[in-house]
Formats: sequence, C-alpha cells, structure tokens
Amino acid sequence: MRIYPTFFNIFFKGMDPEKAHHIGFWGVQTLRNVGITRALRKYFQPAPELATTVMGITFPSPFGLAAGFDKGGKGIAALAGIGFGHVEIGTITGQAQPGNPQPRLFRLVEDKAVINRMGFNNDGAAAAGPRVAAARADLETEYRGVVRPIIGVNIGKTKIVELENAIDDYLISTRTLAPQADYLVVNVSSPNTPGLRTLQAIESLRPLLAAVREEADRVCPNRHVPLTVKIAPDLVDEDVIEVAALAKELKLDGIIATNTTIAREGLGLTSDMTKVKEIGAGGLSGAPLKPRSLEVLRLLKREIGDDLAIISVGGVTTAEDVQERLDAGADLVQGYTAFLYEGPLWAAHINRGLVKLRRARR
Repeated sequence: MRIYPTFFNIFFKGMDPEKAHHIGFWGVQTLRNVGITRALRKYFQPAPELATTVMGITFPSPFGLAAGFDKGGKGIAALAGIGFGHVEIGTITGQAQPGNPQPRLFRLVEDKAVINRMGFNNDGAAAAGPRVAAARADLETEYRGVVRPIIGVNIGKTKIVELENAIDDYLISTRTLAPQADYLVVNVSSPNTPGLRTLQAIESLRPLLAAVREEADRVCPNRHVPLTVKIAPDLVDEDVIEVAALAKELKLDGIIATNTTIAREGLGLTSDMTKVKEIGAGGLSGAPLKPRSLEVLRLLKREIGDDLAIISVGGVTTAEDVQERLDAGADLVQGYTAFLYEGPLWAAHINRGLVKLRRARR
C-alpha cells in the first residue's frame, strides 16, 4: 500500500505548489539531518548491480534527479541519500536572481503534470560553488568504498544579461562550478528566460558550447569534466538532428533530452483547458511529455549511436518507464515532476523496480 498519495491529497494538493515544494524539500533534508536516511541506507542505496558507467563516470544507478528541484545546491547530499544515482542541481546563473514574480508554479494534478515559469531563481554561481564542493566532499566520505552518487551542475543565462553577452555569463558559472561538478550541463532550453531558446540555433550554440568546453578544460587541467547540452522537446526533428551533429563535431560528452514544453495542444491533457489557459505561460513537465521525450530520445540514438551519452528526461514515473528509456537507447534517465506526486520513497521504488525487471529478464 502506497501511503504518500493519500498524504499528498490531504496536505499538499490544496497548498500553494511553491510552498509545498519548500516544505517537501525541508522534509527530505530533515530525514538526513536526524539520521533517518543514514540509518536506512541499506533500503535507500541502489543495488550494486545497477551501477553504470557513463561519460567516464560510474553512477550507482542509471536513474537520477533532473535539474529544477534543488536550484541552488542546498540539499545535494540529502537527495542523494534517498536513492537518486545522481543529483543535477540548478539551473545556476552567473549572477544571483530572484526569478519571475509569484505565482509561478502550478499543478495539473489530473495529468500528473506541472507548469512552471520560475525563471532560474537562484543565489548565483559564487554562492553555489562552496555548497557543491562541500556536498561532494561529504559524499566522498560517506560513500567511501562504494559507488557514490554523482553531482551534475546545470548552468544558464542570467536574465538581465543581454544575449550578445551570454557567453561571458555562462563562463562565469563554468569557471566557478566546473571544478566542483562531476559533469556540467549547458541549459539553452528553458522557456522562462526571454530569448534563451534562441541559443539553441546552431550559429549561436556552436560558439557557446565551444567556449564552455575550453573554459572547463582550462580551470580543470587535471580532470576531464563531461559537458552536456540540454535541449527542448519543441525543437523540430531537423533541429534535433543539427544539434546532435554539432555535439559530435564539438566532441561533447552527452545530450540531455528533454526540457519542459511550451505546448498545450496535442498533449492529451485531461485538465480543464480553461484552467490551463488561465495559468498562462510556462514550461509544462510531467506525464504528458512522455511521447515527445521518447521520440526525441529515439531520434538522437539513431543520429549519434554510441558516440555520445544520452540522458533522457520527461514523463518518467515508474521503473518500467525508466527501463523503457534505457531500452530505447538512453544511457541515464532523469525524473523530477513525478517526485512531487510520488514522494520521498520514489527513487528507492524505481531502483528496486529496475532490479526486479532485470532479474525477470535473465
């Protein structure tokens, strides 16, 4: 019997979603602070057979937490402690910023979906750097002798920075955070920073990714920091193919697909469309994104084969969903929106489910 859905309906369903997020995040951190996740580490830690090596890094599980939940790197160790094989923080920007005005986070409960227009609210790279360094040191100590959870850092453009100065802004985050990160993500696909998605155009994307790669190599001369780019589901197939070709050309380590969608039609939404229209702008994530996310994954796999890693995200809820992505060619899988609906045991349930699925195939 699953308890959390009932808990969600009683306590969180009627609460402001952003307030509920902060309470839920506090709850996960409290589980660690009072020693519960450590005491139950055997339950939460992924089975050794789930360990997988991607981009030259060994992950304890192929399933991790997508960027967006921990925007500032304040709860990395706590989130790692409940079973995620990796925790991708951010999006972090070169400068601190408050994000967009509230309300900016909305649930579509009937569709197990979320619409957000958060706008990269975070404390900036300078504040996040020491947090990531401290979390990495904690994880290296705590998981000595076993495969530790991995830390990804997702970087984006500060809103007030003009597009012509975007590269310099990304480089602020790169030089501050690359030395602390296990892998780095260039986010050019959020719909909530004006003009950001124009950076997905090849003529803009090429110099940006090349500059970030060069800077990461410069500040980490003794370690290769894997670099990935995160793309939107709203790219047409031809643009996805162009990005894949560019990633191969620049010798990136991977592509993350996909971010949230600005689409509302054609997603099979069961929520009241009047309510959806009233919510307005923002990126939609969750179960309705699954078909397009799978399409983009399969397209990328066809184009890049095993040359680059593919990290699939969008509409993932169950262990069966994760295994489906892996079978379709993903090297790693991420989730986020379902975490809000499934609760703190979600990652552990996914990992246990993956083990059962794999053993059933033997």
